[in-house]
Amino acid sequence: MLGLPQESPGLRIRDEDWTALIKQMADGDQSALERLYDTTSRLVFGLVLRILTDRATAEEVLLDVYSQVWRQATLYDRSRGAPLAWLMTIARSRAIDRLRSGRLEQQSKEPLEAVGELSAGTSSPEEAASISERRLLVRSALETLSPEQREVIELAYYGGLSHSEIASRLGQPLGTVKTRTRLGMIKLREALHPLGGQA
Repeated sequence: MLGLPQESPGLRIRDEDWTALIKQMADGDQSALERLYDTTSRLVFGLVLRILTDRATAEEVLLDVYSQVWRQATLYDRSRGAPLAWLMTIARSRAIDRLRSGRLEQQSKEPLEAVGELSAGTSSPEEAASISERRLLVRSALETLSPEQREVIELAYYGGLSHSEIASRLGQPLGTVKTRTRLGMIKLREALHPLGGQA
């Protein structure tokens, strides 16, 4: 009889690192968010893309996920689950919310006769309006960034590139890329502050 697979030491170390980064984020360390993003975003993006099947929408949701992670870092409790499980739960929830809102948008474009009654499992009009409002707030927050800040954040969050890859692609020093990302994230956090209680 085969035994259960053992947790690898590498996975334990990675979980400890991620737990430490989340704690640092809870203390207001924005560079911890950058490091968490660099080491987890490809996994998170993969899950979101599998749910939504549309790359552009998945890239928007990825930004939503890490914005929520930043805002809720103080709520993370290691005793209730591993950091990656917490992250993936947030990602799954955000992706499903977006999927539901997309279905509602599609229904609103159909003739009234074809729509029929909304099923009990569908988001209410209030929830759909809230999701739409959040999407507009995120888009307008991105517009507050300088072109340089927006470029590095889009390459990171939408392109899935690490700071080093961005620096290489843009021909910029790594420190410049990190600074632009950090300053851009500060601006985004301030602009997205109204979302604090809605996520």
